[in-house]
Amino acid sequence: MLKTGMNVFSFLTWTFLFFYLTRSSNGDCQVMSHSDYYSDIKTEKRYPSGRENLVLKAPIKNWDEAIPLGNGLCGGLLWGEKSEIHLGLDRGDLWDDRTNGLREWWKTQTWKKQGKMWEDAYYGAYPSKLPAGRIELKLTSGQKVDEFALNYATAEGFVKLSDGREIKMFFSAVEPVALICIPDSVRISVDVLSPLAVSRVVQGDAAGPDSHSIQALGYSEAVYGNANNAQWYLQTASMGLKYCALTEIKYKRNETFLAVTITTTNDSSDPVKLAKLRCDNALARGYNKMLIPHVNWWKKFWKQSCIALPEPRFQNYYTFARYLYGAGSRKGAPPMPLQGVWSANNGSLPPWKGDYHNDLNTEMTYIAYFTGGNFEEGASYLDFLWKLRPFFRSFAKDFYQTSGLATPGVMSITGQPLGGWASYSLSPTMSAWNAHLFYLHWRYTVDSVFLRNRAYPWCRDVGLCMAGLLKPDKDGILKLMRSSSPEIGGNRWLTPNSNFDLMCLKMLFLSLQEMAATLAKRNDERRWSKLAEGLGDYHVTADGELMLDSKLVLRESHRHPANLMAIYPFNLITNEGTEQDKKRILVTLARPEWTAPTHYEWCGYTWAWMSNLYARIGDAESAFHHLDVFINAYLSRNGFHVNQDQSGVGFGAGGGRPFTLEGNFLGLQAINEMLLQSWSPSPGKMNTGVIRIFPSMPWRWHTATFTDLRAEGGYRVSAIRENNATIWFRIKSSTNGILRVRDNFKERTVNWNIKGVRKVHDNYEIPVRKGQVIEARIANKGDVMPEQPANATKPL
Repeated sequence: MLKTGMNVFSFLTWTFLFFYLTRSSNGDCQVMSHSDYYSDIKTEKRYPSGRENLVLKAPIKNWDEAIPLGNGLCGGLLWGEKSEIHLGLDRGDLWDDRTNGLREWWKTQTWKKQGKMWEDAYYGAYPSKLPAGRIELKLTSGQKVDEFALNYATAEGFVKLSDGREIKMFFSAVEPVALICIPDSVRISVDVLSPLAVSRVVQGDAAGPDSHSIQALGYSEAVYGNANNAQWYLQTASMGLKYCALTEIKYKRNETFLAVTITTTNDSSDPVKLAKLRCDNALARGYNKMLIPHVNWWKKFWKQSCIALPEPRFQNYYTFARYLYGAGSRKGAPPMPLQGVWSANNGSLPPWKGDYHNDLNTEMTYIAYFTGGNFEEGASYLDFLWKLRPFFRSFAKDFYQTSGLATPGVMSITGQPLGGWASYSLSPTMSAWNAHLFYLHWRYTVDSVFLRNRAYPWCRDVGLCMAGLLKPDKDGILKLMRSSSPEIGGNRWLTPNSNFDLMCLKMLFLSLQEMAATLAKRNDERRWSKLAEGLGDYHVTADGELMLDSKLVLRESHRHPANLMAIYPFNLITNEGTEQDKKRILVTLARPEWTAPTHYEWCGYTWAWMSNLYARIGDAESAFHHLDVFINAYLSRNGFHVNQDQSGVGFGAGGGRPFTLEGNFLGLQAINEMLLQSWSPSPGKMNTGVIRIFPSMPWRWHTATFTDLRAEGGYRVSAIRENNATIWFRIKSSTNGILRVRDNFKERTVNWNIKGVRKVHDNYEIPVRKGQVIEARIANKGDVMPEQPANATKPL
């Protein structure tokens, strides 16, 4: 019998949807956009759809508006105009790691002594990430470039010409080589330009702050060569490094094929010979055969999870940002620094040296891979931090004069501290923030081996360093010698402990407490718990506003919401906590420093960060607004986050366009937070996580779906939303335990596929076994759309 209020059409619709989303048990992602559900419900379609592809009309005149291609190790920027096509080249491990001045200055100018080199070390052209030049293709048969495109499903770049023909290319996901296919009747000339040659041809402006010309490195001219349809340059850099970019051409069946690779002396003592061998092999196999394993890799990547949103621009943005993980980060390759594998291609070194900034950039670049289930891509950064443990231990011993380990706030690919504004570049608590990523990786994977062999040892060593730096004050509160809040007042020290330092330290010790308890290390558990308690309370005003430190309140536009980190990302202060917690959130976020319509000093990542924060506290309309501003005002044409307001509206400071990636991933995570949350309201306590389905959806998103998003506790979650209400969800467990699902279903009846579900306060609790699948249908109230609330945000 049909339930009252459910007509035949609704019943059939549900039946199709239920069958469509549940027929595959192997994780294949079959979710389509909502406009397709009813017309093409039986059609096999893979995510992402062609409608989401990035298409840009020519000309593309700037490298930071290019089509980004990559395989984690190497990257390419595809752009150009008229008869010229540029392919900017980059490789993740190309670095000039010379120090600017005194080598290993941190051994003498320690945390206790301080020193001039703390700041001076940063200025100058190096250390710096290095670009790899470019390939120049010139059309010589009369065609012009019409548009550029990126096919997300296959990770192929396309150049559509004026006569309708297309040049296509990809950076192989499984081989260190790129291939280009040029169709019949298209004639080209090919040139390989070293970074120095690019700087002479372009003579462009600096790519952003603390950027220098390639020529400032003092390198000799690259040596060029050619033989048997191949041409290359070999550049001698510093400290024995040489690197080569080589392209080889082959004509076959009226088509022209190009292979491109970048090799270094880290690969072989003869980079040119190795590059030639790689290109020979790729051309011998051919474009189509090389494409098959490449596409299969990307199918596996996309299959991890998928979503469908009702507004194409948000859906398209999500797809682009998630694509960046697959193209820019890969287990076995260096992790993404500020610009990933897309360094400036205008003859300049990258903004801020393209380094690893640990005062938010690295942490927020890798904040979003957990929910999407792209753990292999996220492992790139954790493996990198693990590998550098010996140096980080030496740095803790030499600079902080403690045991354990510490990551510099600003560092090179070898972990070397680069100096700069000391209040964040040498802040010890940046190590605690990095430790949070190890903790989250464990929480999402529930990988006991990773916990025992990686997460706990790395985080424990950070805890030892932090404990060694903390001393009780006259009231017995543990304090650091120096304290800071990133980038406030330029380079300013605050009264210990700042709220930023306090929040990072408390999250670290509570995470260690939970990990130690899970490993049955009872003495460790008690030690970390005591340290967390010994830090005392956060600094607040009389009415509850979160301060910067014990003396300062935030009364200016500031780009780094460091004093709010207890709310997001750490959920130490939540709207599910005490009345005091709720008051602190309410009073703090009511300040004009957060509520003003414009924020001169905010960067794009600030808007995206605040979108996450509002989503975390359940303010869906504010979360939507901040993400909307970010997408409209702080992205380049191609989707790259460029820090400053590009809209001309004046949401923040405009004009400049320094490109960094962390804003892209914060925007990605903001959508994840709207769709699914799984954090614990009691950090540090075992098995207290709660799954919240569609916890922060703006009113205008009446429909949405997601498949196999990941939740803390090792769960895969899928769900459907219609008429602003959840109507179905499925949760698959990867371990034994107690599954908790927040009842945010507005008093509608939940029909479970199992018996014994208990309602405990605001949560449903279900004992689950490893591999068990829990499904539920929620009785819908018909097809009536709820009225628009008064606070509903209108899109820009």
